[in-house]
Amino acid sequence: MPDRTGYATICSHGLSQVVPQHKKGVNTGVKEVSAGGVVYKWVNDTCSILLIEDRYSRWTLPKGKQESGETFEQTALREIEEETGIRGTIEQPLEVITYHYFHPDHGDVEKQVHYYLVSAKNNQATPQLSEIASVAWLSPEEAWNRQQREGYDNNHQVLLKAFQRLGLRTKAKEGNET
Repeated sequence: MPDRTGYATICSHGLSQVVPQHKKGVNTGVKEVSAGGVVYKWVNDTCSILLIEDRYSRWTLPKGKQESGETFEQTALREIEEETGIRGTIEQPLEVITYHYFHPDHGDVEKQVHYYLVSAKNNQATPQLSEIASVAWLSPEEAWNRQQREGYDNNHQVLLKAFQRLGLRTKAKEGNET
Protein backbone atom coordinates (compact mmCIF):
# COMPACT_ATOMS: atom_id res chain seq x y z
CA MET A 1 0.00 0.00 0.00
CA PRO A 2 1.41 3.42 -0.90
CA ASP A 3 2.30 5.94 1.77
CA ARG A 4 1.97 9.71 1.40
CA THR A 5 5.03 9.83 -0.84
CA GLY A 6 3.38 7.61 -3.45
CA TYR A 7 5.72 4.71 -2.81
CA ALA A 8 4.74 1.15 -1.99
CA THR A 9 6.81 -1.53 -0.33
CA ILE A 10 6.97 -4.85 -2.10
CA CYS A 11 8.19 -7.85 -0.13
CA SER A 12 9.77 -10.77 -1.89
CA HIS A 13 11.54 -13.66 -0.19
CA GLY A 14 11.71 -11.74 3.06
CA LEU A 15 13.45 -8.74 1.50
CA SER A 16 11.77 -5.38 1.17
CA GLN A 17 12.20 -3.06 -1.71
CA VAL A 18 10.71 0.41 -2.05
CA VAL A 19 9.16 0.86 -5.48
CA PRO A 20 7.46 3.96 -6.85
CA GLN A 21 3.69 3.28 -6.91
CA HIS A 22 3.43 4.35 -10.54
CA LYS A 23 5.88 1.56 -11.43
CA LYS A 24 4.28 -1.27 -9.44
CA GLY A 25 2.20 -3.49 -11.74
CA VAL A 26 1.24 -0.63 -14.03
CA ASN A 27 1.56 -0.93 -17.79
CA THR A 28 4.04 1.81 -18.57
CA GLY A 29 3.84 1.24 -22.31
CA VAL A 30 7.47 0.06 -22.41
CA LYS A 31 8.03 -2.41 -25.22
CA GLU A 32 11.26 -4.30 -25.84
CA VAL A 33 11.98 -5.94 -29.19
CA SER A 34 14.51 -8.75 -29.56
CA ALA A 35 15.44 -11.31 -32.18
CA GLY A 36 17.30 -14.60 -32.24
CA GLY A 37 17.17 -18.04 -33.70
CA VAL A 38 17.27 -21.77 -33.67
CA VAL A 39 20.79 -22.36 -34.99
CA TYR A 40 21.60 -25.71 -36.56
CA LYS A 41 24.30 -27.49 -38.53
CA TRP A 42 24.48 -30.75 -40.46
CA VAL A 43 27.65 -32.86 -40.33
CA ASN A 44 27.65 -36.23 -42.15
CA ASP A 45 23.82 -36.47 -42.17
CA THR A 46 23.66 -35.64 -38.44
CA CYS A 47 21.95 -32.49 -37.27
CA SER A 48 23.02 -30.51 -34.21
CA ILE A 49 21.09 -27.72 -32.49
CA LEU A 50 22.79 -24.83 -30.64
CA LEU A 51 21.48 -23.93 -27.18
CA ILE A 52 22.84 -21.50 -24.64
CA GLU A 53 22.77 -21.65 -20.86
CA ASP A 54 21.77 -18.22 -19.62
CA ARG A 55 22.84 -16.51 -16.40
CA TYR A 56 19.80 -18.03 -14.64
CA SER A 57 21.00 -21.59 -15.43
CA ARG A 58 18.22 -22.11 -17.99
CA TRP A 59 18.86 -23.56 -21.44
CA THR A 60 17.47 -21.36 -24.18
CA LEU A 61 17.92 -19.97 -27.67
CA PRO A 62 20.35 -17.15 -28.44
CA LYS A 63 18.60 -13.78 -28.75
CA GLY A 64 19.04 -10.14 -27.87
CA LYS A 65 17.72 -6.60 -28.11
CA GLN A 66 17.29 -4.81 -31.40
CA GLU A 67 19.53 -1.81 -31.93
CA SER A 68 18.44 1.37 -33.69
CA GLY A 69 18.31 0.99 -37.47
CA GLU A 70 18.54 -2.81 -37.48
CA THR A 71 16.07 -5.16 -39.10
CA PHE A 72 14.87 -8.13 -37.06
CA GLU A 73 17.05 -10.40 -39.20
CA GLN A 74 20.16 -8.26 -38.61
CA THR A 75 19.47 -8.27 -34.88
CA ALA A 76 19.11 -12.06 -34.82
CA LEU A 77 22.38 -12.66 -36.67
CA ARG A 78 24.32 -10.08 -34.62
CA GLU A 79 23.07 -11.41 -31.30
CA ILE A 80 23.73 -15.04 -32.22
CA GLU A 81 27.29 -14.18 -33.20
CA GLU A 82 27.88 -11.98 -30.12
CA GLU A 83 26.57 -14.56 -27.67
CA THR A 84 27.95 -17.72 -29.27
CA GLY A 85 30.63 -16.82 -31.83
CA ILE A 86 28.55 -18.55 -34.51
CA ARG A 87 28.00 -16.75 -37.81
CA GLY A 88 24.83 -17.79 -39.55
CA THR A 89 22.46 -17.45 -42.46
CA ILE A 90 18.76 -16.91 -41.92
CA GLU A 91 16.68 -19.44 -43.77
CA GLN A 92 13.18 -18.43 -42.70
CA PRO A 93 11.14 -16.89 -39.91
CA LEU A 94 9.84 -19.32 -37.28
CA GLU A 95 7.72 -17.49 -34.74
CA VAL A 96 7.17 -14.20 -32.95
CA ILE A 97 6.51 -14.64 -29.23
CA THR A 98 5.34 -12.00 -26.79
CA TYR A 99 5.55 -12.04 -23.00
CA HIS A 100 5.66 -9.60 -20.09
CA TYR A 101 8.17 -9.17 -17.29
CA PHE A 102 8.73 -6.69 -14.50
CA HIS A 103 11.71 -4.33 -14.70
CA PRO A 104 12.62 -2.49 -11.48
CA ASP A 105 13.11 0.84 -13.28
CA HIS A 106 10.46 0.63 -16.00
CA GLY A 107 7.64 -1.44 -14.48
CA ASP A 108 5.83 -3.93 -16.67
CA VAL A 109 7.59 -4.47 -19.98
CA GLU A 110 6.09 -6.16 -23.01
CA LYS A 111 8.80 -8.15 -24.79
CA GLN A 112 8.46 -9.32 -28.37
CA VAL A 113 11.00 -11.81 -29.76
CA HIS A 114 11.34 -12.62 -33.46
CA TYR A 115 12.84 -16.09 -33.97
CA TYR A 116 14.39 -17.43 -37.17
CA LEU A 117 15.74 -20.72 -38.46
CA VAL A 118 19.49 -20.09 -38.86
CA SER A 119 22.07 -22.35 -40.50
CA ALA A 120 25.55 -22.09 -38.99
CA LYS A 121 28.46 -21.03 -41.20
CA ASN A 122 31.10 -22.10 -38.65
CA ASN A 123 31.29 -24.82 -35.99
CA GLN A 124 33.34 -23.39 -33.11
CA ALA A 125 30.97 -21.96 -30.51
CA THR A 126 32.43 -19.59 -27.92
CA PRO A 127 30.17 -18.23 -25.16
CA GLN A 128 30.12 -14.52 -24.36
CA LEU A 129 30.66 -15.11 -20.65
CA SER A 130 29.54 -11.60 -19.69
CA GLU A 131 26.03 -12.55 -20.85
CA ILE A 132 25.71 -16.35 -20.87
CA ALA A 133 27.16 -19.25 -18.89
CA SER A 134 27.80 -21.71 -21.73
CA VAL A 135 26.90 -22.78 -25.25
CA ALA A 136 26.53 -26.30 -26.61
CA TRP A 137 25.87 -28.14 -29.86
CA LEU A 138 23.34 -30.87 -29.01
CA SER A 139 21.62 -33.67 -30.83
CA PRO A 140 17.98 -32.84 -31.59
CA GLU A 141 16.93 -35.33 -28.90
CA GLU A 142 19.13 -33.72 -26.23
CA ALA A 143 18.13 -30.19 -27.30
CA TRP A 144 14.47 -31.18 -26.99
CA ASN A 145 15.02 -32.77 -23.58
CA ARG A 146 16.92 -29.76 -22.22
CA GLN A 147 14.21 -27.44 -23.50
CA GLN A 148 11.60 -29.55 -21.72
CA ARG A 149 13.52 -29.92 -18.44
CA GLU A 150 15.53 -26.72 -18.15
CA GLY A 151 14.18 -24.30 -20.74
CA TYR A 152 11.52 -21.62 -20.97
CA ASP A 153 7.97 -22.62 -21.85
CA ASN A 154 7.66 -19.91 -24.49
CA ASN A 155 10.47 -21.54 -26.54
CA HIS A 156 8.63 -24.86 -26.82
CA GLN A 157 6.72 -23.96 -29.99
CA VAL A 158 9.72 -22.21 -31.53
CA LEU A 159 11.83 -25.36 -31.24
CA LEU A 160 8.96 -27.54 -32.50
CA LYS A 161 8.59 -25.39 -35.60
CA ALA A 162 12.33 -25.55 -36.27
CA PHE A 163 12.30 -29.33 -35.94
CA GLN A 164 9.36 -29.57 -38.34
CA ARG A 165 11.06 -27.31 -40.90
CA LEU A 166 14.26 -29.38 -40.62
CA GLY A 167 12.38 -32.68 -40.91
CA LEU A 168 13.53 -33.76 -37.45
CA ARG A 169 11.62 -36.09 -35.17
CA THR A 170 12.33 -36.84 -31.56
CA LYS A 171 10.48 -38.45 -28.71
CA ALA A 172 9.24 -36.01 -26.13
CA LYS A 173 9.73 -36.79 -22.44
CA GLU A 174 6.06 -37.83 -22.16
CA GLY A 175 6.49 -40.36 -24.94
CA ASN A 176 4.79 -38.31 -27.67
CA GLU A 177 6.67 -37.82 -30.90
CA THR A 178 7.37 -34.37 -32.25
